[in-house]
Amino acid sequence: MENNELTYEIRSAIFEVFKELGPGLLESVYEAALCYELEERGFDIKCQLNLPVIYKSKDLGLGYRLDILVNDSIIIEIKSVEEVKNVHKKQLLTYLKLTNKKLGLLVNFNADYLKDKESIIRIIN
Repeated sequence: MENNELTYEIRSAIFEVFKELGPGLLESVYEAALCYELEERGFDIKCQLNLPVIYKSKDLGLGYRLDILVNDSIIIEIKSVEEVKNVHKKQLLTYLKLTNKKLGLLVNFNADYLKDKESIIRIIN
């Protein structure tokens, strides 16, 4: 499945989670529900995947966690905030660079309704 098809299917799962849960919950709730929904649809997913920070070939012993990695190619970063800020986009772009992945989706579930470009943002590395 190519990235456009894959993101279409992922967006479908995102809309399903939003339809069932609505806005205003914690990010962890949306993450767990989306992981479940993606698994049910047959995707290979990893939730809360450790992302070590390597500096000049040295593992600094620090790291981050990717919310969801789908089919080892697309990172999903989940937010539940009043407004997506530029720092949220930069965070996902940095994750893409650190993992050498090409595509990520930044999803803000704290909205009256999900709209492309405002609540589901595609970030390309």
